[in-house]
Amino acid sequence: MQSLNPMVDHAFPQEEVRAVYRAIRERRDMRHFAGGEVAPEVLRRLLEAAHHAPSVGFMQPWRFIRIRDAALRRQLHDVVQRERVLTARALGEREDEFMRLKVQGLLDAAELLAVSLADGRDKHVFGRRTLPQMDLASASCAIQNLWLAARAEGLGMGWVSLFDPAEVSALLGLPEGAEPIALLCLGPVHDFYEEPMLQRERWARREPLSALVFDECWGRPSDLFPTSSSVEPA
Repeated sequence: MQSLNPMVDHAFPQEEVRAVYRAIRERRDMRHFAGGEVAPEVLRRLLEAAHHAPSVGFMQPWRFIRIRDAALRRQLHDVVQRERVLTARALGEREDEFMRLKVQGLLDAAELLAVSLADGRDKHVFGRRTLPQMDLASASCAIQNLWLAARAEGLGMGWVSLFDPAEVSALLGLPEGAEPIALLCLGPVHDFYEEPMLQRERWARREPLSALVFDECWGRPSDLFPTSSSVEPA
């Protein structure tokens, strides 16, 4: 007999459903790492998860560079530190507060991966003619896949974007047209933050979802949420 609700037939078992939502909820942008290593077979699984991300026009714009050379790591660390100082100055009255934050773990994480948008992306017109930034959106999906898979494997990951793209491109020998978008710190951690680190440090807080979802047009509150909904869990 055909099911009256075919969606039920496609759902994962409840235990697996809960695991997916748990990985999403407990994923953290990690800055503190415990050294150690990531087994090659685990790293391959994580990169395979990233490579199964959706991409506009199936362009697959992501490129990953694994960085194991200690000297190169230090050079990238120096690039990030320079941008950290410049970012702090740009923040004005929050400069000192920002400088007290730990913003990266390039020297502590077991693995360091640079993520770049590929060269030759202009030839991909499908889905990008009016929204060329969809290459970045696609690569971000790959990073999120990797992040969630890492959390499920018990590994922490942090996305570092404090850098001058030209400096990173030169250090990594990127071809013309390629563009670095992330330095990913990956590896074992002592503990996962109970809440996002920047929320824990009172730098920012998660907005209530009800304030970010509209019906029909911008600014019209959605009837998905009761009017009393004002706080989202961390």
